Amino acid sequence: MAKNVLIYTTPTCQFCHMAKEFFKDHDVDFKEIPVKDDMEKQKEMVQKSKQMGVPVIDIDGEIVIGFDRERLMELLDIKE
Repeated sequence: MAKNVLIYTTPTCQFCHMAKEFFKDHDVDFKEIPVKDDMEKQKEMVQKSKQMGVPVIDIDGEIVIGFDRERLMELLDIKE
């Protein structure tokens, strides 16, 4: 069953790009939420993660801060 994956990003964030590439490489559908100029989405992200850094990844309510490959693989049931 597909999981609901949201990723809060900024354009210059290298780890955001790495996370998006990881999702694409593993055929994971995701919704990107750019927060650079969107105060409402920034507030939403901070509410979920308690911090301002990106990426913040929300997988069915489980929050992953930064590009934590092992945790993403675990939450998305990806085997390599």
